[in-house]
Parts: sequence; structure tokens; C-alpha cells
Amino acid sequence: MARKSAPVPAGAAARSLVERESPLAPVYRPGSHGDFESGIGVALSEIAPASIVQLAAWPGQEGKLRDIIGSVMRLTIAEQPGSGSAEGAKAAFGIAPGKFLVSSDNDGLAAAFASALTPAIGTVTDLSHGRTVIRVEGPEAEWIMAKFFAIDFALSVFPVGAGRSTMHHDVFAQIQRSAPEQFDIYVFRSFARSFWKALCHGAAEVGYEVA
Repeated sequence: MARKSAPVPAGAAARSLVERESPLAPVYRPGSHGDFESGIGVALSEIAPASIVQLAAWPGQEGKLRDIIGSVMRLTIAEQPGSGSAEGAKAAFGIAPGKFLVSSDNDGLAAAFASALTPAIGTVTDLSHGRTVIRVEGPEAEWIMAKFFAIDFALSVFPVGAGRSTMHHDVFAQIQRSAPEQFDIYVFRSFARSFWKALCHGAAEVGYEVA
């Protein structure tokens, strides 16, 4: 029997056949916060893909894996390291050599890739229950992201669709730029609440809104 879950943040849809409680629920406070008298610098929210999957290609099979991602997701991934693509609720990006993080509102994504991949090409790992995705969007998004991660977030260096794997202290994060002023941060569920609180604190100086 599925356990009952606490209320989830607004906009957080059911992410699998077994309902999951958002780790952000106790600290998710919709509304405007911080120094917002001169406007809102960023909007913070939790997005809730039904599936989050990690794909890994065996050496020499990276091209075939990119082709499979294109077939299943209808997204194009370039050969350059860290390349990716995002369209609506679908996203895919490189997180390491031969490794990709893929997410969508399709809760059967892991099964779809398991059917499309042969053991000779690579592996599929379902991370849907182990990750929380936090979105940072707005005119000050690059500024806020740079406060937490030692990465150049300029659009010319970190283009739309691209992804990076990095750390904020002990919090491992995989980041995709999903729009010109929008970043999606994938973190372990066990660190999500503390990272969210730190993010809110860091965004207070520019004014932030929680949807």
C-alpha cells in the first residue's frame, strides 16, 4: 500500500505511480521574499519530472547512445562534452564522458531506454526517487548561480541546453541551462532541503519569488 504523502509544493506533479513526498515541503514558502521592493531578481521553484534517468555508454559507443537519446526523447545532443538539449518538460545533457542525465514527464522513461539499449551499448539507471530538481530563473539567475558554484555561467560559455557536474561544498549538483535566464539544478534528495534554504538565503539580496 502506498504511504500517504504530505502536501507538495505548488506545481509539483505526481512523479511516479507511487506518490512521493517532496523533501522541500516543510520549507517551501510561496510568495515574495528578501529585498523585492525594486523588483524580483529570480524565481525559485521545484520542478517534478516523472522520470530522471542516467545513461552511460561503454567506450566507443557514445555516438550510438546519443542516437538512442534522440530517438526516444526527440532531442538532439551534440558531440561536445556537456552538450544537451531541453524542450518543454524534456531534457537531456552530458554529465561526464559518455554519461547523460535525461528527464521527462514520461514515468516510463527508464523502461523505454532499457528496451532501446542493448547491453553492448551501455546502461540505464533510474534516479527518479533519488533526485530533486530546483529551478532558478530570472534576470539575476547567473549572478545567484555564480554565488554557489565556481563555474562561468555566461551564456556564451554555458549555452542553452548545456550541462555541468559540480559541487557546492558537500552538495553534488548537476546543472542544465534550460533557457537563456533559467537553470535546473539536480541534487540528491537528502541534500535538497538544506540546499534550498541556502539558495533562498543567497537570493534574498536581489529579491526572489517562490511559485
